Amino acid sequence: MDDYHGSEVRIADDNLDAGTVSGPEGSVKIGGAFMNRSVAIIGTRGYPSFYGGFETAVRKLAPYLVEHDWDVTVYGRSSPTAGDPNRDLRVKVVTTGGIENKSLSTLSYGLTACLHAAWSKPDVALVMNVANGFWLPILAMRGIPTVVNVDGIEWERAKWGRFAKLVFKWGARLTARFGTVLVADSKEIARRWQAEFSRSSIFIPYGGDASVVATGDECFPKNRYILAVARFVPENTIPEFLEAVRGLSADYQVVIVGSSGYGGQLEDDVDRLVADSANVHWLGHVADDQRLLSLWKNCGAYFHGHSVGGTNPALVQAMANGAPTVARDTVYNREVLGPQGRFCQPDARSIEDSLRAVMESAEEQNRLRQVSLLRLQEGYTWESVCASYDEALSRQTAGLPLSKVIP
Repeated sequence: MDDYHGSEVRIADDNLDAGTVSGPEGSVKIGGAFMNRSVAIIGTRGYPSFYGGFETAVRKLAPYLVEHDWDVTVYGRSSPTAGDPNRDLRVKVVTTGGIENKSLSTLSYGLTACLHAAWSKPDVALVMNVANGFWLPILAMRGIPTVVNVDGIEWERAKWGRFAKLVFKWGARLTARFGTVLVADSKEIARRWQAEFSRSSIFIPYGGDASVVATGDECFPKNRYILAVARFVPENTIPEFLEAVRGLSADYQVVIVGSSGYGGQLEDDVDRLVADSANVHWLGHVADDQRLLSLWKNCGAYFHGHSVGGTNPALVQAMANGAPTVARDTVYNREVLGPQGRFCQPDARSIEDSLRAVMESAEEQNRLRQVSLLRLQEGYTWESVCASYDEALSRQTAGLPLSKVIP
């Protein structure tokens, strides 16, 4: 990584003396006191939160930035995890209002967060989710540069209705126009943005955590259960996987983690599977990180059916714990797992045959474990991910050109 910490940076408070002197680790000196750079993180449920990939990234990134001399403010919603003992108290948390429902929550909370950030005027804003592209002009008018994680191609997700898809597509167009720097979590996502919006991106994927639990879940025998971890939406190949489970559960225990969050047909289908077979276990949403990591570490096979969205956090977590993975064959999953991974087609027969082949071969299980662990070290660790965000944010405050741009 290039050394940029000695560069002069802009100070957020317009009332402070304009004279600046570079300080240690990127801080600046004003009136005899060193001040850190400031960053606002917008577009997640807050800190700490255990909801999804963005929230996991913020749990890792916010303390890292504090350690590297940033004043960090995370915007979010009221969180029941505010008393988490692992919370870094140096990370400032600002709760703003919004409408809590599937269609309007991201837009409404994003608006109030951007309005507050525009008033407080940080040196730079890290914005998650292109739906917040509608509000980037507010930050731009205040002269606040933005680093925007564009996530996946949301307007192609089957879980969204026609109106929501239009919102995401227009948000993407506005992000392409007003976002200062775009972050893609996969190289294929970067290619799509270049092709559709003529915008280059920097590549920053997700990282993975290894389990620190010595033993697995005592309810499930090590290496002898099949695991799936996913939100219950069609593009995650849930209907096809559940059909495959009917055959697999005759011979193996199957552990399913996740839910739709709103009930519906897929949750009803899982309920019926649990009622029909003692070998099917539905754990719902697992908020205990260590339990989830342990489930990946000790499974005999992990099915990853995600088909859209770039680098998926669950897949990287599975890799970090050496889960023998069978992934739906997509350009995104091949990019993450590499050419030595094992892939299947999105139909029940292919899923069942692939999972059986792994479960019936200790040699194949061990091979896939090594594939995952070796692949993780090729840029999918939290240390490298956080360092890349630090560099991107720092270069914005220092007015330096970006490195590692994907054209």
